[in-house]
Amino acid sequence: MQREASATFRNTVILIVGLLLFWELAYLIVGQVALRSPWQTIQFLGKLMQTDLFWLHLADTLKAFGVALVIAVALGLLIGFGLGLHRLSGDAMEPMLVALYSIPKITLYPIILLAFGIGISAKIAFGAIHGIIPVALFTLNAVRTIKPILIKTGNVMKLNSTAMVREILFPAAVPEIFTGIRVGFSLTLIGTVLGEMFAAQRGLGYLLMNAISLYNIDLIMSVTFLLVLIAASVNMVLLAIDRRLHHG
Repeated sequence: MQREASATFRNTVILIVGLLLFWELAYLIVGQVALRSPWQTIQFLGKLMQTDLFWLHLADTLKAFGVALVIAVALGLLIGFGLGLHRLSGDAMEPMLVALYSIPKITLYPIILLAFGIGISAKIAFGAIHGIIPVALFTLNAVRTIKPILIKTGNVMKLNSTAMVREILFPAAVPEIFTGIRVGFSLTLIGTVLGEMFAAQRGLGYLLMNAISLYNIDLIMSVTFLLVLIAASVNMVLLAIDRRLHHG
């Protein structure tokens, strides 16, 4: 176990160093016209983080993302368990969920704006629709692959549907469900930032879009780097938990 953790840490460090070297090489080739070096980006981000306006934008993004993630997970679990417990409904609805998942979500944004208007509600809705389907699909498949003996045990104990989910199905399906939540986390974050880019007046997405319109490369690189850093850091933690659940 310790050897595996050491190998994972070593590989992570090698990957980070490799990416930074690639970034620096790309900067040396392209130059100041379209890129900034890693050091320049980190310096500018440090200065940006000293401003009150930055923290307002960050707080707005985190608030919208947090609510969107809770909605995505809650609805995804509800849909997944509902379809997983009814084989016929699951077989009929799974292809539709996959088809919806493959649709570019940006095409739905005009409908989101009409329904929720410009503001935090639209960002939350746009973030949530990115995360609901992955959570639902992983939950659906998790419930389907539960050992029949566990369900028979629940029937013998005469558990109702709620007790069956709480006592037997959910604990048995947790590893696969958590994988769905991990995927949903990344997609919900992407959806929230995209929502801020196209119809918002605050948030990191708005800050990024404003920087693009002004061709402010320093701000573009810094905000993008921060978003990648947040997503990668949280995903590393979630991936470690995911592996432990699958191999624990």
